[in-house]
Amino acid sequence: MLITVSGPAGSGKSTLARSLADECGYEHISGGDIFREIAAERELTPLELNKQAEDDDQIDRDLDQRLRTIAKERDGVVLESRLAGWMAGEYADFRLWLDAPLTIRSERIADREDKSVAQARTETEARAASEALRYEEYYGVDIEDLGIYDLVINTARWSPAGVLSLVLAAVESYNLDGDEGKLPVEGVSYNF
Repeated sequence: MLITVSGPAGSGKSTLARSLADECGYEHISGGDIFREIAAERELTPLELNKQAEDDDQIDRDLDQRLRTIAKERDGVVLESRLAGWMAGEYADFRLWLDAPLTIRSERIADREDKSVAQARTETEARAASEALRYEEYYGVDIEDLGIYDLVINTARWSPAGVLSLVLAAVESYNLDGDEGKLPVEGVSYNF
């Protein structure tokens, strides 16, 4: 089974994806980790790399190609990135979107990255705007269109353990023989 976990920064993607992979005995692949590695290799912050990616589409395309290759070639994977649900295309069995209000996400990021909430909020808004622009330009993807996802969760409502419990129940009851895991979502093109 290939499970994708998507959502904005600070939504709890990494926390859930790691826990879910552990619980299911799956491999966890993080697009964010790959992106941060690329930024570090170039001696840039993720925000700086995001800005650079606005002029150099190869940055996103390389990352996205890695995600598509993983989705196509591997099973037993929790694939985590903002575009994982889109990039996994027809290979995804279960697509999950996590979200939380910007205030909550900014607090989580500030705590995680040891910065002020105001700075985290400013950077998060700039990063989200930059990414949304690129996703639309490169792939015609409206990141706010949640129609491809099998489950959408506001993670501000539950603890990390509660979110994991919800997702495990959904995954365990998910019908792999149903149509969503096999056929493209109506009106969505996965030809990137």
